[in-house]
Amino acid sequence: MKVLLDILTPKQCLFFGKLKEHLEKRGFGVLLTAREHREVLGLLRLMDMEAEIVGRYGGGTLRGKLEASAERILGLIPIVERWKPDVIVSFTSPDAARVAFGLGIPHICVNDSPHAEGALRLVLSISSLLFTPKIIPKRLYTRLGIDVHRIIQYNALDPKAWLKDFKPNPHVLQSLGIDEGKPIVTIRPEESFASYLLGRVGDRTQAHHLIEALLENHIDAQLIVIPRYEEHLESLRRAYGDHVFVCESVIDGASLLYYSTVFLGAGGTMTAEAALLGTPTVSCYPGEPYVVERYLVRQGLVRRAKTCDEAVSYVRRVLQRPEDFKERHRERARAILDAMEDPVEVIAESLGKEIPKEG
Repeated sequence: MKVLLDILTPKQCLFFGKLKEHLEKRGFGVLLTAREHREVLGLLRLMDMEAEIVGRYGGGTLRGKLEASAERILGLIPIVERWKPDVIVSFTSPDAARVAFGLGIPHICVNDSPHAEGALRLVLSISSLLFTPKIIPKRLYTRLGIDVHRIIQYNALDPKAWLKDFKPNPHVLQSLGIDEGKPIVTIRPEESFASYLLGRVGDRTQAHHLIEALLENHIDAQLIVIPRYEEHLESLRRAYGDHVFVCESVIDGASLLYYSTVFLGAGGTMTAEAALLGTPTVSCYPGEPYVVERYLVRQGLVRRAKTCDEAVSYVRRVLQRPEDFKERHRERARAILDAMEDPVEVIAESLGKEIPKEG
């Protein structure tokens, strides 16, 4: 059986990298496709993964996204026709789903973000199956176009796939010139170009506001920011380059999160990743709290901050007793992570069975 995995984001590199390993161990043929995207290309190189690069990221406008998607669909068609996969799997890629449906190939969707309604409306109705964490109510997906019987849930959050056998690498600190003996506050901006946040955030990201609040309050820690886009990188470097370590190249994010004293996240994946690694974590997501975030808050692994002042206040508390906070969070996170099943094992096992032909 031949499976095509379509990668759009850094998280998908990590998740599908593990799924590829599981499928190949079962004798499946696997082809990876991806798009031109700063973090995706950098992470593929870092992980030594080969993928056929098709198309580009559409950026921060609806027209740009539409044009990039149309171009990418045309680019995927000859690859799919040449390789002839039995199934195409994506994290809600409208491009992959449309090509699969148009060429009569089952498309399987993986998703943990029901708030990304635009892409889901395009993808779910033409997908054969949806794989998603059990903590997400099925009704959040059925209202967007998929039958409840086509939803398969796993008892895990997605980062379980790549954190299962994770071993931190201290070299990431050396590569950034970070002193492991001093407190580290790591910051990740929101995905401001995502369709579900377009028009809801300004030119300045949550990272800008958080950095300014930390500096104004004279927080005694090394500040590290992991930008998403080239635009973030340049803006943050210009504004705070003398006071903040701005990661200019793609790094081993999980290791940096592991060694961080506190993590301030305005997105989704790294917030969950940091929390499950046992790092004291604050969510500064600019929209309504999403399902995974609410779960992590209930589990005591994430603190929700509605303002920068709330985030700074929590950072101060952690820095007063960093070892106590880290030990308590790590013990709780380890118990929760160990109780989860491996989502890629669930998907790989299901791919070995008969897949419905129609969405």
